[in-house]
Amino acid sequence: MSAAPTLVVIGGGPRGTGVIERIAANAPELYGDSPLDIHLVDPHPAGGGRIWRPDQSPLLWMNSMAEDVTMFTDDTVQLAGPVVDGPALHAWAEDVRAGRVTPDAEPAVLAEIHGLTGQTFPSRRLQSAYLRWTYRRALAALPPTVTVHEHRTTALAVTGPRGGRQRVRLKDRTEPLLADLVVLTVGHLDAEPEPEQAELSAFAARHGLIHLPPDFTADTDLSALPAGEPVIVRGFGLAFVDLMVLLTEGRGGRHENGVYVPSGQEPVLYVGSRRGVPYHSKIGYTWTGERPPPPRYLTPRWADGLLGRPGPLDFRRDVWPLVAKELGHAHYHRLFTAHPERTALEFEVFEAKYAAADPGSPELDGLVAAAVPDPADRLDLAALDRPLDGTTYESPEALQDGLRAYITDDLTRRHDPGHSADLAVFVGLLSAYAQLVRLGDIGGWWHGFFSYLASGPPGPRLEQLLALSRAGIVRFLGASVTVTADEERGLFRATSPTVPGARTEARALVEARLPDPSLRHTASPLLRTLYEGGAAVTDTGLLAVDPADSRVLDRDGTPHPRRFALGPFTTARNSGAFTRPRTGGPAFRQNDDAARAALAFLRDLSCRDRLAS
Repeated sequence: MSAAPTLVVIGGGPRGTGVIERIAANAPELYGDSPLDIHLVDPHPAGGGRIWRPDQSPLLWMNSMAEDVTMFTDDTVQLAGPVVDGPALHAWAEDVRAGRVTPDAEPAVLAEIHGLTGQTFPSRRLQSAYLRWTYRRALAALPPTVTVHEHRTTALAVTGPRGGRQRVRLKDRTEPLLADLVVLTVGHLDAEPEPEQAELSAFAARHGLIHLPPDFTADTDLSALPAGEPVIVRGFGLAFVDLMVLLTEGRGGRHENGVYVPSGQEPVLYVGSRRGVPYHSKIGYTWTGERPPPPRYLTPRWADGLLGRPGPLDFRRDVWPLVAKELGHAHYHRLFTAHPERTALEFEVFEAKYAAADPGSPELDGLVAAAVPDPADRLDLAALDRPLDGTTYESPEALQDGLRAYITDDLTRRHDPGHSADLAVFVGLLSAYAQLVRLGDIGGWWHGFFSYLASGPPGPRLEQLLALSRAGIVRFLGASVTVTADEERGLFRATSPTVPGARTEARALVEARLPDPSLRHTASPLLRTLYEGGAAVTDTGLLAVDPADSRVLDRDGTPHPRRFALGPFTTARNSGAFTRPRTGGPAFRQNDDAARAALAFLRDLSCRDRLAS
């Protein structure tokens, strides 16, 4: 009797869990009751993986409210397989409180679950418990003929012929796993230093300084940063928020009624970035009234047309103009329908003229100016992207006051339903991402812009930032920050055109951002062997996969029959780790397509083996 076919899934975080859930959902239709061995490889607990593991600081939160996180499909997802309902995070917590679900969680996390509401920003440890439960539910849904083996170790390489079994080499095992099919769902991984980072690290070593390159903040050893000393921080996104929390509350400080009470163990963080401002706050209200229309311009037909063009796409030329028009349509549809008193034209008239005008044209600008009297009600994407462009301050203190006012205004606006056109733009961004993910690698700017506008920190985090600024623990540097290494003085120096002539010197520099997901510079031996073995990569270093089912592409464009890959290191990357309920998340479709293709391949292989025997 021939052995059962073998599937190896490398990466046990949310993506790996999602693929196994889709295998369970599709197996009755596509695989039947034949035997199948699944090997799941990850050094961290399955379900959460590295980023969402349970053993991390309780101070670290998710950047989404509990009601905006789900691991389960619904009828808004376009997929070939069956929809399998499951609870979003807040509904799962209700099930726990009602005794319908027993999570694998320590007492502190259970206490948090019992206080969770839909509008709570949960800790990452709580999300880990939800993901672990999701993983175990997926295992329970597999046919009894499917066996899952967990390997708490690291996969080092995948080799093997296109037409034969693959060999998965593991860190602490002499013999490789033999796989009929391999699915890579490894998520974010470490990277080798870029040339600039290597030079800065060498400079720091020569002068006894501290340089922390791009990394996962939760995994970074921050103990070397001394109390009371200045630290230059380059990066103002979500990695900075984690850094800020761990170096303040994580060192014994506390927030009381909008005031930060220091412990005396905090360094002084001088933070700047390309934009010079933090990511926009999460919106603090829910949708009411008429729902936004489906994508008007970024349709599947539009995406098909772009994909059918010869030659590479230029994002700014070929994609961005219609994205901007789509976001504008979402904004003005909401403004006209929810706040008509702030408009000067019937929406039907406006919409027809808006559709006829070219993106970015004087005609479009003139239409908006005539129909929306108050400039504050108009959508200005360029100003949103670079709010400090053309702005200068006469002194660093003036910048502190100016940026505190900017952050306060952002918090006020993002929690005021009177500005609900902002929420419509957010919904438009989600629908745009669903189409743009089909285009493959369109460069890093779009992903960064999306994260800055739609995937920022919870409002309370920006309130804490304001308190830390008032306490002098955080100091703002401005936009277009440049960091240089002064060999003569043995110091890092930061400057910004936002405050001409000002400079900040420090013996420590922290790069507050994730490593770029490039296969050319990855520190993962697994991804490096794929790259060296002939896997196709894009200009920015992403692993190229077939948009139909996420099979890894060889450099001649041929899909590898036995290797699949999904996640941020691939051209099938998505807007975030998790999907909001009822938003048709493309990650679910990708997981489903890959699972169905894998099951069909393994089914046919099993049939051939039975016939041969």
